[in-house]
Amino acid sequence: MTYSIVARDEATGQLGVACESHFFAPGAGVTWARPGVGAIATQAFIDGRYGGDGMDMLAAGATAAEVLDRLRVDDPHPEVRQVGMVGRSGDAATWTGGACIARAGSLVDGPVAVQGNMLTDDTVLPAMIEAYRRSDGDLAERLMAAMEAAEAAGGDIRGSQGAALLVVDGPRVADPWNHKPVDLRVEDHPDPIAELRRFLGYRRAFDAVSGTMFTPGLMVGAYAEPHPGDRDRALAALEDAAQVMEGNPEARFWRGVLLARSGDLTAARDQLADAVRSNPRLREFLDRLADAGFLDRHDLEKLR
Repeated sequence: MTYSIVARDEATGQLGVACESHFFAPGAGVTWARPGVGAIATQAFIDGRYGGDGMDMLAAGATAAEVLDRLRVDDPHPEVRQVGMVGRSGDAATWTGGACIARAGSLVDGPVAVQGNMLTDDTVLPAMIEAYRRSDGDLAERLMAAMEAAEAAGGDIRGSQGAALLVVDGPRVADPWNHKPVDLRVEDHPDPIAELRRFLGYRRAFDAVSGTMFTPGLMVGAYAEPHPGDRDRALAALEDAAQVMEGNPEARFWRGVLLARSGDLTAARDQLADAVRSNPRLREFLDRLADAGFLDRHDLEKLR
């Protein structure tokens, strides 16, 4: 496996890991993260114990450096492993075995660790640290910037194939499955980092869609604006999402539904007509929404 980054955002406590490799579906083996516990990248000759057992040790209170030391003692071949870890307090640590294929190495900078093997040259890892530190935005954006910098610096000497980006929230919670704001994988693509960037934009766009679809009042149950201005904020977010999702009518469709539910049938009709032109099957779906109580049947007739 090739290069990766693990980090804890010092402002929010979010934990994240990203990787790229000239290998199919690297995220399935490399990337591990648990809210309020830590983030781990295990690569080179992957051993899942560094991810699974490592996460349990972090959860039990061990530091990242302690976890790496303990796991290497029980590993018959630590020389072929490469691992980066960061715990919930921002304690980052990394290991590169002596038999990892050149160029191979790792760096720690506060709550960030980067590591790579089969790299084009020694500039890749420093470029990742610099880009992460220089980047604005949330943790996903900063990890993405580091990955783009690695690729621009030469990345994997073999080329590119797959990539992954995983971010979890900072507090430890009883429902960790609800606290993964970003979980993206590019399994096989000629430019996986560019594709991962596209996916991240889509993730944020669909967050606007789901944020409207699942909100009581705006979309669930009888219509009622939860707080003053919520409807207009949702409409604006859906419009922005529609620009990102060019060719996909999902955001425009739900924007039309929200307009209809809030009583603006004229604007809703225009918005829904645009979505139905893109996907005629949505006309029947509108009937199903009315049957399920999301739309008033009499209003639906005025939307035709």
